[in-house]
Amino acid sequence: MNDTTPYLSELLLRLHGIDISKYEDSFLHNALLKGATESRCASVEEYGVLLKERRSAADLFLQYLNIQYSEFLRNTLTFSVLEGIILPSLLSKIKAGKRKELRIWCAACAAGQEAYSLAMLLEERRPGDPDAPSYRIFATDQSDTVIEEALLGRYSAGEIQNVSMKRVAAWFTEQGGVYIVREELRANIQFSVFDLFSEQSRFPPESIYGDFDLVFCANLLYYYKREYRQVILDKVRSAIARGGYLVTGETEREILLQNAHVEVIPQSAIFRV
Repeated sequence: MNDTTPYLSELLLRLHGIDISKYEDSFLHNALLKGATESRCASVEEYGVLLKERRSAADLFLQYLNIQYSEFLRNTLTFSVLEGIILPSLLSKIKAGKRKELRIWCAACAAGQEAYSLAMLLEERRPGDPDAPSYRIFATDQSDTVIEEALLGRYSAGEIQNVSMKRVAAWFTEQGGVYIVREELRANIQFSVFDLFSEQSRFPPESIYGDFDLVFCANLLYYYKREYRQVILDKVRSAIARGGYLVTGETEREILLQNAHVEVIPQSAIFRV
């Protein structure tokens, strides 16, 4: 970690009310290098002066820290296990019980790819199971901007490269090289802004009571320091129904394994809670 990093963290909080202390040090320093390069500063130290003098520069730097990248059907093994094992098991459990719907929370949904991917898997089960329970996906992100993008559901050809041609034809409408999610795929997804560090709620208020069968918290934890990772994990685990599942990203499996969690299938990044 560069010696400038903790200094800038304190400075941004004092001058602009921006708290960056929760981010992992190497990620934070890389963001500072990116900011310095894009601002054409000769060094991180020079960039620090810019952040001190201009609130607009500090706000832009904060955007660098809000990771918004995602992919459709990211991690082939994870989605294969979800499609073939986890979702059928959960749906059967719900049909046999008193509940009427499957509840899913995508806790860092970015521009919606994750939520729409799950909706594809669930919608594709309906023709073969007319008595399939209904489902609702609550998809949240801390950024208003990316939630607006998710609601639009518009993607380039490059952004849907993981989606088979059959699924592209079934779930997207192509207009001038832009692929737009069909309305039936949106019907059971509710997008909203939610801060995982909020002390006011353990789950998205739109979900009313939490109690999720499946929570996605993928490709997020490793950007934060250990104590803040734990805050996120404690929050999402408390919102999972008994016998539910937590899904992380490939690179975050080790964080869960070190906390005595056991994967449903090795390398799947899916954990029973």
